[in-house]
Amino acid sequence: MAQLTAWVNGRFLPLEQATVHIEDRGFQFADGVYEVIACFGGTFLELDAHLDRLERSCHAIRLQLPLTREQLRQRILDTYQRNPFDDAMLYIQVTRGRAARAHLVTDHLTPTIVITARHLPMPSPAQIAQGITAITLADIRWKHCEIKSIALLASVLGKQQAAEQHADEAFWRDSDGHILEGCATNCFALINGTLVTHPLDHQVLGGITRNLLLSLARAHQIPVEERPWQLSESGLSECMISSTTKAVMPVCRIDGQPVGDGKPGPVARDLRRWMLEQFHTMRHTGDSRA
Repeated sequence: MAQLTAWVNGRFLPLEQATVHIEDRGFQFADGVYEVIACFGGTFLELDAHLDRLERSCHAIRLQLPLTREQLRQRILDTYQRNPFDDAMLYIQVTRGRAARAHLVTDHLTPTIVITARHLPMPSPAQIAQGITAITLADIRWKHCEIKSIALLASVLGKQQAAEQHADEAFWRDSDGHILEGCATNCFALINGTLVTHPLDHQVLGGITRNLLLSLARAHQIPVEERPWQLSESGLSECMISSTTKAVMPVCRIDGQPVGDGKPGPVARDLRRWMLEQFHTMRHTGDSRA
């Protein structure tokens, strides 16, 4: 297997040698933010939108990025080019940096930045043909989910609980039973012919693929409504998720019950096809927005 390379605080290193100090605040406090960016044949999907969100997350936790946008863009490209993947998943993590362990930050710290590349995973043929399954869980996360924080313990536990129940994803629900988002996905329902998803607020991360899905729906005259919704609503015929690694996937069973007829619905199939067509165009034209 070809050696993988990471960028760590200004240096490219073999992945096995890419480390940060044990007193890095990301390790001690999960004091940091991140982004995951898809790359198709050297073209990054909505790179500016990802960098915008990274800057917003940094601003929200009062962390000053030590690189300009162009410098960061170049480091991302360099990391992609130094790794052996055509279609890749680029991970960028920014923490507040190294300091003796204390909640209060009293010194000016140099942020830690790490960039890695992996092969972009895709759903299995069985998942594509049959759709995926999910469970729902009471939301136990903190109240600023709009920040793409590296503090993901709740999502780790949710994913684990889903796996123990032989499901692919867990959806967080609020105290009124509204579906918010998945542990690593945004969630949608087709209700009476309208594509419905929870509005962006402190309970939901504004996914880049979520935005792309909504744009595709509108472009193909599918009505869109951003509002709280429940699985019990009359007229709900399809559910689906979006994410960097899954594009669009139909969800055919939730909490053991079939959604609609229990098979991938036509709207989810169309949206997935349209999105993959955009990715295919990106590979051949270099257009990050296809």
